[in-house]
Amino acid sequence: MKTKILKTIVTAIILSGSLFSVNAQDANTILKKMDDVMYSPKDLTGKNKIVLIDKSGKQEIREATVQQKGNDKRMFRFIAPSSQAGIAVLSLPNDVMYLYLPAFGKERRIATSAKNQNFAGTDFSYDDMESKPYSDKYTSKLLKTEPNVLVIELTPKAQSDYSKIIVYINKTYFYPELMEFYDKGNTKIKEAKYTFNKVDNYWNAKEIEMTDLKKNHKTKMQMSDTRYDTGLTDDDFTVRKLKQ
Repeated sequence: MKTKILKTIVTAIILSGSLFSVNAQDANTILKKMDDVMYSPKDLTGKNKIVLIDKSGKQEIREATVQQKGNDKRMFRFIAPSSQAGIAVLSLPNDVMYLYLPAFGKERRIATSAKNQNFAGTDFSYDDMESKPYSDKYTSKLLKTEPNVLVIELTPKAQSDYSKIIVYINKTYFYPELMEFYDKGNTKIKEAKYTFNKVDNYWNAKEIEMTDLKKNHKTKMQMSDTRYDTGLTDDDFTVRKLKQ
């Protein structure tokens, strides 16, 4: 009798371990498919309209340009209004990021510990602005499957102010529809809603609406004039270019 019970327990452990392995593999596959959608072009350029909305509904409009190459190089630069023009952030491989403030005339490297800070008054942190595949930054776990989305939980592999991110991924096209960000106390502090459309052969994040739930403040980033595979080179993503 004891032998039979022991065999049952061992079998249950093996089956639960196998199920965990399958779910982990499925989650990793799903996350990599999402990365493939978000980083599929060789490069992209575009314009970005930034709409800041406070809790009373008052809006502030900014404009920026965006350049990206592959999955690890991105340049984001404000061009309007004049008080913001020239402020830029450069994301490079190996967790390297630079900020350029024209008023000081010099760039500064953003420390890992400072990546939780908001970028230029928006509701996006420097960490959110980083160009790096999610599968490189997070481990993943499949939480559930719904009729139209797959829900996975992301846990940071390295230092982060987020304890986890819950991502709702379109089941057909594998782009994110919603991300929920949690702090160390496991409280949801931000959420990002995505609207995608297809431009040429690629899915484009037409709008990202980031909401700071504590401040009741929103930032909408709206992409336009998006062009793909124009031949950007590594020379377009240097500190020298950041300062121009």
